[in-house]
Amino acid sequence: MATVDTAWLRLDTASSRMTIVGVWLLRPGIQLQTLRARVSERLLRYGRFRQRVEEDGQGALWVEDPAFDLDRHVVPETLKRRRGQTGDAALQARVAELAADPLDRARPLWQFHLVEQHDGGSALIARLHHCIADGMALIAVMLSITDDGPPPPAATGAPGGFGSLGVDGDPEGLADAMLKPISDWTIKAIRESGATHAAGPEGLGTGVDAGELLGTQVANDLAALAFVEDDSPTRLKGRPGSFKRVAWGQGLPLDSVKAVSKSLGVSLNDVLLSCVAGAIGAYLRAKGDDTHGQEIRAMVPVNLRPLSQAGQLGNRFGVVPVVLPIGIANPVRRLYAVHARMREVKGSLQPVLAFGLMAAAGMLRPEHQSMLNDYSRKATAVMTNVPGPATPLRFCGSTVERVMFWVPQSGDIGMGVSLLTYAGQVQFGLMTDAGLCPDPSLIIQAFEPEFQKLLTLALMLPWEVPG
Repeated sequence: MATVDTAWLRLDTASSRMTIVGVWLLRPGIQLQTLRARVSERLLRYGRFRQRVEEDGQGALWVEDPAFDLDRHVVPETLKRRRGQTGDAALQARVAELAADPLDRARPLWQFHLVEQHDGGSALIARLHHCIADGMALIAVMLSITDDGPPPPAATGAPGGFGSLGVDGDPEGLADAMLKPISDWTIKAIRESGATHAAGPEGLGTGVDAGELLGTQVANDLAALAFVEDDSPTRLKGRPGSFKRVAWGQGLPLDSVKAVSKSLGVSLNDVLLSCVAGAIGAYLRAKGDDTHGQEIRAMVPVNLRPLSQAGQLGNRFGVVPVVLPIGIANPVRRLYAVHARMREVKGSLQPVLAFGLMAAAGMLRPEHQSMLNDYSRKATAVMTNVPGPATPLRFCGSTVERVMFWVPQSGDIGMGVSLLTYAGQVQFGLMTDAGLCPDPSLIIQAFEPEFQKLLTLALMLPWEVPG
């Protein structure tokens, strides 16, 4: 197992399961045997999904599971509904239970749960350990099992699956894994940071100028990672327990988000992150908390994998800390504060450096990997923003009407924020620690009103009249 994937394996704790959880809502419903046939036909062509992990103090190894049984991994699920509880609420409760439930270390670290009858269709819950792959790779894997998705790559004679596994299948490939992302990312980062202007037109040419620029950039970003300030002490910050809560909303029309973005001269991400900050701030104020001047930090994953390698398994991403100004109630001031913060990190090398930190941690003995948890204490949330397919997917003859997913929160981080664009809608989901935030649905309910404030302002601005 690659060292960076070993690090994700070892971060798993009773309070923070390193499991990526996804939900597909399908209409009409599908049957369990149909799902098992599709998984057998396509997913199992990835050798990794037939392999379990063997670990010792020196590292971890993928090995074939001699007792692999598909029926253990694709299982039926029956929702238990309390009196007066909606089907969606029961589904959310079950997803929260499964997010806290450990995967069996004696078996391949994944499982699909199918609710055959749910709201006139079916609900598919997927759980995959982060050591298998990151979100970008798993999206490619899931697309490959849809009706019209690209087929999985052809199998080779290599042990354990595909030749396309790259560094994931090469435990000695740490240097290769780091240098490849750095080669392109550093050039991009320095250009976007504006450093090239100071060096003249040849900015990134060969010679001492480029080396000095790179050295300065690395030094600055290492310092930024090493000396991250503490978050504001809100009720959302603390030591998480073993119980989780999950909630999701109805979604926003992507065209409306684009309209706000264009009208106000900011990015789509700026708009969405501002609404997240506004919803969290509104939630805290509704609880009677004073948010004046408060900011919280969210760790945002940044993909380091070229699109041409999207189908490779393993983890190829870094993180950047993004500050969310939850204390700014004015939606316009908050939006431009987020915009300014995002510009500061846009040209950063922090994702590559954070990736290197994870890879290095995977080479240490487990008891020495606690430094990663120390770093996570500087944040309140993990936030992912993933662009999905523009048109609805088809799966086993049914339409995938909605897609949600949540990435795990390591260490003392108790909130996971999920933003996913799918079929013209932006889905907003939350996973929280039950002790720190027992009612994430209230934050979800505040998200859409925060967006409506920005949309109303955008509609009031003068329209451009063609000359």
